[in-house]
Amino acid sequence: MPSRDEADRIARTQSLFREVNERIAETAERFDSDDAEFVCECADATCTDRVDATIEQYESVRSDGATFLLTPGHEDERVEQIVAADEGVTIVEKRDPFVAPLVRALDPRTA
Repeated sequence: MPSRDEADRIARTQSLFREVNERIAETAERFDSDDAEFVCECADATCTDRVDATIEQYESVRSDGATFLLTPGHEDERVEQIVAADEGVTIVEKRDPFVAPLVRALDPRTA
């Protein structure tokens, strides 16, 4: 289990990546695209991996503020659990008692 400071950093890093992906999804929808290249929403602030996913997959992930879209192998088992995996796409859900409510509070779709 991460320290409270580390858990806060994890939540804020992943929420920042999610904000970037919100703009990517909006742009893809504006151009009537069925898919897009999203930023990996892992806890590594230096990660530059991309995740090819459909808009439908992305919207499914975004239906819960505690779920994130990652590159396979980028999950942090201290704070999250894999809930789905497909070719090149891993979806995780926050399970940490501090991180989960914080990422939900930082979700731009609930603001």
